[in-house]
Amino acid sequence: MDTDRLLEELNARNRSALDGGGEKRIAKQHAGGKLTARERLEILLDPGSFDEIDRFKTHRCTDFGMDDQKIPGDGVVTGSGLIHGRPVFVFAQDFTVYGGSLSLAHAEKICKVMDAAMKMGAPVIGLCDSGGARIQEGVMSLAGYADIFLHNVMASGVVPQITAIMGPSAGGAVYSPALTDWIFMVENSSYMFITGPEVIKAVTHETVTKEDLGGAMAHNAKSGVAHFAAADDRSCLEAIRTLMAYLPQNNLEEPPRAPVTDDPERREPALRSLVPADPNKPYDIHDIIHSNVDDGVFLEVHAHYARNIVVGFARLDGATVGIVANQPSVAAGCLDIDASLKGARFVRFCDAFNIPLVVYEDVPGFLPGIQQEHGGIIKHGAKLIYAFCEATVPRVTVITRKAYGGAYCVMNSRHIRGDLVLAYPTAEIAVMGAEGAVGIIHRQAIKAAEDPAAERRRLVEDYRERFANPYRAAELGYVDEVIDPADTRRRLIRALALLRSKRDANPAKKHGNIPL
Repeated sequence: MDTDRLLEELNARNRSALDGGGEKRIAKQHAGGKLTARERLEILLDPGSFDEIDRFKTHRCTDFGMDDQKIPGDGVVTGSGLIHGRPVFVFAQDFTVYGGSLSLAHAEKICKVMDAAMKMGAPVIGLCDSGGARIQEGVMSLAGYADIFLHNVMASGVVPQITAIMGPSAGGAVYSPALTDWIFMVENSSYMFITGPEVIKAVTHETVTKEDLGGAMAHNAKSGVAHFAAADDRSCLEAIRTLMAYLPQNNLEEPPRAPVTDDPERREPALRSLVPADPNKPYDIHDIIHSNVDDGVFLEVHAHYARNIVVGFARLDGATVGIVANQPSVAAGCLDIDASLKGARFVRFCDAFNIPLVVYEDVPGFLPGIQQEHGGIIKHGAKLIYAFCEATVPRVTVITRKAYGGAYCVMNSRHIRGDLVLAYPTAEIAVMGAEGAVGIIHRQAIKAAEDPAAERRRLVEDYRERFANPYRAAELGYVDEVIDPADTRRRLIRALALLRSKRDANPAKKHGNIPL
């Protein structure tokens, strides 16, 4: 046996696979501001940790001259590696090979790493850059997509699934990313849509660019399909690494803990004056969040979408927590359709992967209006209720100011299994605000008064003194403790430490019927 000859053949095959679509297509990829699949994996993974599989796999299509057009790897690079020293499985579509189009062999490679990820209990990260289905393969390509969809659903809630859209993703190709947990997009070089601008113009006579139709900001700010937007490939991949530092490997593990560099007993006296005395005056909930979490570091998710609610990850005493917070500076913090969807999905992810929830509540209610009602606010608002009700992870609420009506119940109240409810002295827990309540309760008395305006002011002030505070709810046990805002951080840390051994369960069933 000629070992040298065999090794030379191996080296030649490796060179062919590593060359992808060749120098010209790689240069074109770079000219468009995009990295190649392998360059992306080098940035995403810890140095030297990538182990490739199926490098030599090729398609089996013989129609349209495809039997003479075979490139090792078939347009997708697959394997495993490490991020922060922890194993992950990855696939990166290679646009320089057949435009990254999906064949059955291409899909088989992706499904293989997803199977391995579920067996090993490790996250799956997909870097998508594909022209769509490989038309020459017809239904075989469609079968490949369906195989991937099934794997996405089976892996959902078992291992984290992250997708980065780093080029085109159209037609059936968009549904696999939509089934994953987190979607990253790159501004000006990635887009997602079911039908492109040309088809839309032909069918509906609407004119739209790819970027406006399905670009990074369209899906981050308008549709809510994507969760993160990055300026370029490198910053997108580095953002994925940042997110991964907060996530557990699978649904049986706890999230990773980080070294503690911030005093768990630290107090923040500035919080005492952060919530305005005027209940109608806005403030930025980010200020409270940053003041309480370790080193002020908060990784916001869906930052551009439904900005009246804030969600994201942080650490308290080194432990990952998921944060859900009403945002008084946007639409007064009202819950609407988009906020309900955003909050519900985040809560369900945290619950699936053992991430405790911290809720900051300042909500005057659900947003009124014909558009909201006809858009299904009842159904969509119920999704947020459902998500909190079924969650069994540790859950702590801090009521900073308004907690009115049904929205009070929804935002992780004691009544839906919230473990601990803390309130600031500025908290107002009632069916509605003082102005509205007085208008209903004392309508006749105000009309009969000698000076209706003065009587109304007196009654409003009386109502505020009696009900616009946390003590009535505390007397009933609905609020566990009224705290000095300066103590929020250490109170949260102590509560979560106590709740670490929490065990809770839902009734045995195949699955619930969330109001979709």
